[in-house]
Amino acid sequence: MAKTSAIQKNKRRRQLVAQYADKRTRLKEIANDLKNPAEERFAARMKLAEMPRNSSPTRIRNRCEVTGRPRGYYRKLRMCRNQLRELASQGLIPGMVKSSW
Repeated sequence: MAKTSAIQKNKRRRQLVAQYADKRTRLKEIANDLKNPAEERFAARMKLAEMPRNSSPTRIRNRCEVTGRPRGYYRKLRMCRNQLRELASQGLIPGMVKSSW
């Protein structure tokens, strides 16, 4: 089990990303549009730089929904490999069977 502080920090980051998503996309469109004057693009970049760092989607860490483990993460199932194997062995994941030969 991961530290609860790390899990909560990641949840706060997800909330900030959702809160600032539309503002970030608008500023990025202005900053990357070469038709705009250089001063306007630079001002948009400066506004982006002033926003909270944790509002950037790249700051989010994928974590297991069950344990909060950050490594060995399967995006499709949103859990780590350890829990995937354990739940598959118990038959709790539909369509997944642990192979044995």
